[in-house]
Amino acid sequence: MKIYEKAPAKINLMLDVLHKRPDGYHEVEMIMTMVDLADRLELNALPRDTIIISSQAGYIPLDEKNLAFQAAKLIKERYNVKSGVYIHLDKKIPVAAGLAGGSSDAAATLRGLNRLWQLDIPEEELMDLGAELGSDVPFCVTGGTALARGRGEKLTRLPNPPQCWVVLAKLPINVSTAEVYGRLRANQLTEHPSAKRMSKALENRSFQDVCGELGNVLEGVTLQMHPEVAHLKDTMLRLGADGVLMSGSGPTVFGLVSKESKIPRIYNGLRGFCKEVYAVRLLT
Repeated sequence: MKIYEKAPAKINLMLDVLHKRPDGYHEVEMIMTMVDLADRLELNALPRDTIIISSQAGYIPLDEKNLAFQAAKLIKERYNVKSGVYIHLDKKIPVAAGLAGGSSDAAATLRGLNRLWQLDIPEEELMDLGAELGSDVPFCVTGGTALARGRGEKLTRLPNPPQCWVVLAKLPINVSTAEVYGRLRANQLTEHPSAKRMSKALENRSFQDVCGELGNVLEGVTLQMHPEVAHLKDTMLRLGADGVLMSGSGPTVFGLVSKESKIPRIYNGLRGFCKEVYAVRLLT
């Protein structure tokens, strides 16, 4: 038996960090949505009790360091599944990019194995499993648009943004999420993006207000470490994007674009100095 699952990338429309928690995590408030840039997973049942992962991408781990592997192992052990699975991962989302590619792969693995092994696990329970794997996994299990609180696992559904184009550009640098959070001093932040105002913009389906409320407190840290990310943001705005923001801890920058006619200029202008550029739609 074969199961296919799509694992879309996510972007943060706003990301705020409130304080560091006693458990070492940061208390966050962020609004996330998904774009139509996705990894694709093919899951095949195996009679023997094993997990095998393959991929056309030569730069990702295929063992227990892979979040999809961890998701398969978790669901096998938790529900006492004795059969195995072979997972082929067709990787399209850039890695270490602030787009939750690994988290989305893990979520797709949970959804796919729930179907493959006919476990009938409710979505809420799958989200709880996902929270054991990473802060973004519960959102990736359910998708759509949501306000996330806590360390990212407490979700409130929100209306999807107005349909538009999204241009994503990733510089050839790696940004450590742990280092960015480690350098952040949440209690010293003077400005915070507003989840309340962004939620209102989504409810009103106002593209202009969504662009106006984009904000990410991690930008200041990443831009200080990597000034080229600031240059990428400025370039995207100069080329005509309506609203521009760094996603997650970076280094990917996205631009929201209302008119398709603007896309060629923005895309080609960014390709001049950035190899990984994607023009996609919101996944609404």
